[in-house]
Amino acid sequence: MNPSHEPHIVPGTERGIMVVVVGPSGAGKDTLMALAAKHFQGRQDVHFVRRVITRDSEAGGEHHLAVSNQGFASMEQAGNFAVWWEAHGLKYGIPAEVSVSLAQGNLVIANGSRSALHHFKAVFPRLKVINVTARAEVLATRLEARGRETHEDIMARLARGPLTVRGDYDVIDLDNSDSLEEGERRIVDALNSFLAEVA
Repeated sequence: MNPSHEPHIVPGTERGIMVVVVGPSGAGKDTLMALAAKHFQGRQDVHFVRRVITRDSEAGGEHHLAVSNQGFASMEQAGNFAVWWEAHGLKYGIPAEVSVSLAQGNLVIANGSRSALHHFKAVFPRLKVINVTARAEVLATRLEARGRETHEDIMARLARGPLTVRGDYDVIDLDNSDSLEEGERRIVDALNSFLAEVA
């Protein structure tokens, strides 16, 4: 879903690369993004997007801009989002200002959703996807540790579909089943490979 007067990027003007990080619950996507942001802190050519979400700012997880449903609708009507979508009863927006950073030739990293990738592809010509996954038993253990679902619910969730990204996208699959240090190394390596393409 894109706003009616969406900030289209003219082909050839987007020097930078938009990276969308996706992955199922329990894969550790938010944790790896936070570690990567700390690793690249101070780099002017690497920008981590602060999403706009209709979720309380104290809800935990990523550092997002919390707005009401009405506030989100007003921002969408004003064309403040490059991309926006709905998932699990919440609305998520990527600020339109990312186009400025991309035009400057930067690497822009956004927390996304597999179901919203077609929206990103429609807006960003130079799109990369990092699909954070983990082995099924690792996902199950992590989800059980959260205490939000029963074991049966978790196993049903994991059985519902594959963890791969479907569609014509440039994807790096990142297995985060091992240590945090190893997961951090893998996402930093992936982002460095994209930086080499920008340069």
